[in-house]
Amino acid sequence: MMFRIERDVLAEAVAWTARSLPARPSVPVLAGMRLEVTEEQQLKLSGFDYEVSAEVTLELHTGEPGMVLVSGKLLAEITRSLPAQPVDFVVEGAKAVVTCGSARFTLLTMPVEDYPTLPAMPPAAGRVGSDVFASAVSQVAVAAGRDDTLPMLTGVRMEIEGDTVTLAATDRYRLAVRELKWQPGQPDFSAIAMIPGKTLADTAKALGATGAEVEIALSSAGGTGEGMIGFSSAGRRTTTRLLDPEFPKYRSLLPTEFSARADLSTGPFVEAVKRVALVAERNTPVRLAFRSGEVVLEAGSGDEAQAVEALPVEYEGEEMNIAFNHQFLLEGLGAIDSDVARLQMTTSTKPAILTGGKPVDEGGTPDYRYLIMPIRLSS
Repeated sequence: MMFRIERDVLAEAVAWTARSLPARPSVPVLAGMRLEVTEEQQLKLSGFDYEVSAEVTLELHTGEPGMVLVSGKLLAEITRSLPAQPVDFVVEGAKAVVTCGSARFTLLTMPVEDYPTLPAMPPAAGRVGSDVFASAVSQVAVAAGRDDTLPMLTGVRMEIEGDTVTLAATDRYRLAVRELKWQPGQPDFSAIAMIPGKTLADTAKALGATGAEVEIALSSAGGTGEGMIGFSSAGRRTTTRLLDPEFPKYRSLLPTEFSARADLSTGPFVEAVKRVALVAERNTPVRLAFRSGEVVLEAGSGDEAQAVEALPVEYEGEEMNIAFNHQFLLEGLGAIDSDVARLQMTTSTKPAILTGGKPVDEGGTPDYRYLIMPIRLSS
C-alpha cells in the first residue's frame, strides 16, 4: 500500500478522524487509525471505539490499494508538524514510512485484522445547513449535564416532526430548547433520538466547518438501524450510539406567562456579570435587583469581598430581586446569539426564561429559549 497527498489535506483529515479516538482504549487496536486505499483511488481514514465512529474519504492522484492500522494520535501529531510539501505514505512490511520533504518517520503497524468493522450508516433522513446545525447544537448542548451517573441528562434530545427539528437538553438546573427547520427526505418523517451531548457538540462543530449541508441518518420510529444516528458532510461521516430515550417532560416546565420582562444589551450585561462574579464563590449567586430603568448586580456579603454594579435596562413589571448561578447565567447569555438579552420572570423563586430580544410575531415563540432556575435568597 502507498499513496501521495498534499500535507494540509492529510493533516486536516487525520485530525478530524483522531478526535473520536479513545484516550484510554479498552484494547490497544482501538487507539489505531485505519488507512485504506481503494481500487477507485480513494483514501479512507477511519476510527472506531464501539461507541463513536468517524471516517473521511479523500480523492487520490497516486495510490496503490491496501490497508494499514497505525497509532492515530501519533499520526495526527506527525502530520500536523510536517512541512508544507506533498506527503508520501508507504507500507514496508510491519512498518509504515511517512516522508515529507527531508522529514521521514517510521511507524509500527498494528494487526488490521483485529480492528472492528465500522457500523453501517442508518437510512438517510434529511439535510440541514451545517452552520445552522452547528449553531443550534452549541446553543443547546451548553445545558446538557456532565454527571455520567445520570446518563439521560448528559444527552441532547432530538425530536423530528416533518420539517421541524427540536433540540433540548437539561441538567436539572437549566433547560435549553432550540427549534430549527430542515429538509426531510419524507415530508411526514417522525423520530426521537437521545444523543450523547459531548459527541453531538464535537460533531456539529467539526462538520460546521465544512460549509456544506449535513445529512442526518436516523431511523424513523420502528425502523431499521435503531440505536444509532449518523451525520455526514463533504466526504466525512460519523456515527454514534444513542442513549436511552427517557427524558423529562420538558415542555411543561417552560412558563408561558410572565409578570416581568427585562431587555438588556448583551455585551455590557455579560461583562458586568463577569466583574461582579469575581467575588462570588463557586456556588454563590449573583443577585439582580430590577426596577424601572435600572438593574443592580451584587455578589458577596457580610465579611466577604463584595461587588456592586448598575446597568440601564428596559424593564416592565413590579420591582424584583432574583439570583442566579453566575456560570449558568453567563453560559445562557453566550448562547442566545443576539445583541439584546431578554429575561422574562414570574417571581424570584420560579424559573426565568432567557431569549434573544429580537421581536417575534405576536403570539409567536422564539426559536431558542434558555430556562434558568433562580437560587433562593435568604431573607
